[in-house]
Formats: sequence, C-alpha cells, structure tokens
Amino acid sequence: MALPDVGVDWLLDADPTLRWQVERDIIGAPQAVWEATRARTTVVGHGARLLSLQDPDGRWAGGAYFPAGFVDGGDDGQPWTATTWTLTTLREWGVDAEPLRRRGTAELLAANARWEYDDLPYWGGEVDACINAMTLANGQWLGADVAALVDWFVDHQLADGGWNCEWVEGAQRSSFHSTLNALRGLLSYEIATGDVRVASIRRAGEEYLLSRNLFRRASTGEIVGPWAARFVYPARWVYSVLGAADHLRMAACVDGVDPDPRMADAIALIRAARRADGRWMQGGRHRGAVWFETDVPPGEPSRWLTLIGTRVLAWWDDHHR
Repeated sequence: MALPDVGVDWLLDADPTLRWQVERDIIGAPQAVWEATRARTTVVGHGARLLSLQDPDGRWAGGAYFPAGFVDGGDDGQPWTATTWTLTTLREWGVDAEPLRRRGTAELLAANARWEYDDLPYWGGEVDACINAMTLANGQWLGADVAALVDWFVDHQLADGGWNCEWVEGAQRSSFHSTLNALRGLLSYEIATGDVRVASIRRAGEEYLLSRNLFRRASTGEIVGPWAARFVYPARWVYSVLGAADHLRMAACVDGVDPDPRMADAIALIRAARRADGRWMQGGRHRGAVWFETDVPPGEPSRWLTLIGTRVLAWWDDHHR
C-alpha cells in the first residue's frame, strides 16, 4: 500500500522487530523479503539482546511476573523485566521461538519458575486473566502444554462476555483492560493451534468491546476513561482503542469478516490522533524498570504507534471505499 505521507523510509529505519512488520503490513513487500528481516530478530537488535539476557535456569530477572527480590509499594512502578513480560515482548515482536526451544526454555521454566501468587507452577497459570492470557500464548509459542488454560478462560468468562482480573475479589463486571489482554492471548493461541473451543469465547469477548464502541460505558455512553484514547508503546497491560482496533483487525482476518461498523467512533479517535505528516506521537511511558527502551520518549513521533495506527486505518479504509 502506498502511504507516502507516513514517511516509509522513516518507518523502515528501525530495529528488525519493527521493520519486518512495516515491510509486510505497510509496503506489501514480498514474503521472502519480510521473512528475511524477521529472521534477523534473533541475531541482531532488540530481539537478540533480550534473548541474551535469559538466566541459565530459563527465567529472566530471576522471577515469573516480578523480578527476584521485588517488593511492591514504592513509587517506581511495575518492573517489566521478569520472565512473563520478556517472553510476551519477544513473541509479540515476532521473534522465532527456536533459539528458546533449543535451550529447553519450556522445560526449564516448568522446573524453575513459580508464580509469586501462591507459588503456583508456571505453566498452570494463576488467578489473573491478563497473566494467564500471556501464559497461554507464550506457552504455545514455546511448545509447553497449556491447553488447560483454555478451560480456565471458559470457566472465568463473566456474564457480560469479558473478563476481569479482579474476579477473585468478587468483580462481576468485565474490565476493558482484562478483556483485551484475554482476547490477545486467546487469538494468538487460536491462530497457532486451530483450537475450535477458543473462537466462540473470543467472539463473545469481542462483542463486549464492540457493544461499547470500544471506549464507552454501557450504562451512560460516556468514555470509560482517558486511558482509552491515550496511545503508548509498549502498551503493557493497559487498554486503548488503538490496541483494541488492532486486535479486531487481526480477528476479522482470521474470521474472514469485514470491520464491524460499531468501531467507527473509535476509528475516528485513532484518525484524529494522527498528525498531518501521518505519524502518531508517543503518549507516555508506563513507570517501571525495563531492560532497555524500545521506543521514543513521550511527545516524539513513534514508529511503533505509526505502524499500528497506519495498518488499522488502512484496513478500515480499504473496506469503506
């Protein structure tokens, strides 16, 4: 697709973890081209750097969700360096799992990693929907047996169709954040395995978001929170209409359907955030320690957000011409 206003050369001048997606999703390069770039993510740049930081016991930073020795309660925020966040980042970047499989990462984590919550076994998940969604997708990617987690999502889907990480505290209504994270994990697992159990619960969760136009309260129609229209990379666990629209784009491709018209107002928010030069600005950074920065500081044009925003609008506009 020709998008000269975005600055394709600017987008391509990036780490291989981003460049291969630009080649595939923005410029429509031949598969051999973007696959060659994707293959480089294990040997150079951000992907290779994260792979090199793995501990001999299979973990990163000595912990499952939090680094070893982390004590909550300070002002520095959630660290993003432990095993689950690092695996999720590598997988979402499209890094080939083969180097990790050769190291026996799935088996090492089964033997050495336990959740900080109740010391539960790593590949069995715990009580948090967002954590279990990452574990489902990451486990499948690495070759671990995580099929039982699909049943967990069936059992913990709320009456309104979504999920809430606070269900253990008695929450009965779904959360935008938890639901999108659950959907991402389920879709990744579904694409990789073809597990037919996943599609129906995934679509019910997507209906929860679509029935609210991706950002409105069901009760009042008002925006659910300022975070819905704030675009940040890396997004971590935080919801935005941009992240939701990108998920629904991928889900529509899997299901072979057109964009749902109830997304129109969310698409307008995404379009309004695009600058005249076709770029999206970095909306902030989530507090917490990182291995290294992978995008620009707040207020600067973000290649990652521009990639995501451009492919969402191109998908929407291609179906509405």
